[in-house]
Amino acid sequence: MMRAAAVMASVLIFVLAGFAGAQELPDTGNLTNTGSAYAAEYRNGTSTTPLAGENETLNVSLEPVAEGFVAPLMLTDAGDGTGRLFVVDQVGTVSIIDRNGTLLEEPFLDVRDRMVTLNPSFDERGLLSIAFHPAFRENGRVFAFYSAPLRQEGPEGWDCTNRLSEFRVDPADPDQADMASERVLLEIDKPQSTHNGGSIAFGPRDGYLYVPLGDGGGAGDSGTGHTPETGNAQDLTNIYGSVLRIDVDDISAGSVPEPPENATWATGAGSLYGVPADNPFLANESTPPEIYAYGFRNPAFISFDAEGNLYVADAGQDLFEEVSLVTGGGNYGWRLREGTHCFDLLNFRTPPGTCEAVGRPGKSLIGPIVEGGRDLGPVIIGGRVYNGMAIPDLAGHYVFGYWNGNFVAATPPPGWNASAFPGSAENLTPEDIAMWRVQRLNVTPAESMDAFLLGFGEDEDSELYALMTGVAGPDPSTATGRVWKIVPANATAPLRT
Repeated sequence: MMRAAAVMASVLIFVLAGFAGAQELPDTGNLTNTGSAYAAEYRNGTSTTPLAGENETLNVSLEPVAEGFVAPLMLTDAGDGTGRLFVVDQVGTVSIIDRNGTLLEEPFLDVRDRMVTLNPSFDERGLLSIAFHPAFRENGRVFAFYSAPLRQEGPEGWDCTNRLSEFRVDPADPDQADMASERVLLEIDKPQSTHNGGSIAFGPRDGYLYVPLGDGGGAGDSGTGHTPETGNAQDLTNIYGSVLRIDVDDISAGSVPEPPENATWATGAGSLYGVPADNPFLANESTPPEIYAYGFRNPAFISFDAEGNLYVADAGQDLFEEVSLVTGGGNYGWRLREGTHCFDLLNFRTPPGTCEAVGRPGKSLIGPIVEGGRDLGPVIIGGRVYNGMAIPDLAGHYVFGYWNGNFVAATPPPGWNASAFPGSAENLTPEDIAMWRVQRLNVTPAESMDAFLLGFGEDEDSELYALMTGVAGPDPSTATGRVWKIVPANATAPLRT
């Protein structure tokens, strides 16, 4: 099949980055989840996922909603009561599906003329996500994260510059963004084309904007543009391999120092955004104050549950995929570990028997709540905790999948309380991040699965959507991308256009 042929050719490109030796540091407690019954297993060079039994498989259907996209990565609503759905296409456009299910002809937002040129056969760059301001109905502010050509100040030979920008809706047309209104909040130069992060989002509890950033790209978090001794993700003097948190409403918030003179990023801090006063590294002059948590390889998918807890799906190197519950100041392990397993920069496919449980600067490494092996697929596609009403069996499950089209769901441990999850890593206990149980989702119609899964989305009613395409890369000549709604089993309906 088209999908099967492309997976093997693309997987090495799609899932790169890594490790380096860490210095001896005082152990402040083991939060790595090593040895959990639900951790992925490693045997004879392969990784496998301990799944719930076949009799526990959940059944759902996919209802076709709209088609004609190239590489749809994200679906969201504006929170303005209009019922519109906004579909982010990697090639640089955001399209609207109106309340009646009609796909509007003109894009809501179009940054194709501002983006780096994409490789149609495979690329991780592009228009990666948008986020509507919590008060969008009143202020018309929408934020976009996309890959631009390398800025003039970027290091010679580097690949591109990822750009976080704000746009305003056209006051004369609510279905159009004013493209002349762009204000660039943040630019991050990238040494390689991979590991760009992805889905920006506003926190429902605090109203701050969260921005996930990859480790810079390449294999093993090493090479050009990567800190030699530790990798970027363990180096708190740079901005890579982290989740940022910024205040787009109070530009004076926090004490915001300028980036160092040789920084490979540029910010609008103090003029276009502020830094929340409780950001965990604000007092450390050598650390970018925007950093909320760190130790990530490619946190391409973030989302919040109904209680405001942050879930980050982080793409692994060669063996393990992971989902973490993220809290302020947390160190999530890369490149010391890949998921719960130790990582060897010199041998990606053989985890060492032992390694540190702490990283820099003396922070306990925090393990994932979900870990998957490559038996499920080549790279994780992060999802959301289901909070809708249509599929009661999915309530409270984290629904996610893999690039090869597999759908799965994770269930929290008995008694786990989402409303009690701590806001700081200093208060985190092993019980807070105990691993979740994973089970397959049996999806119909079966033909919908012969495609690449690129992302998930959610509407105003908290119902979930899956975004898929028939080819491996953002090739505008194909337009095989579709939006599907996840509905109760055998409840599909005809495609709406």
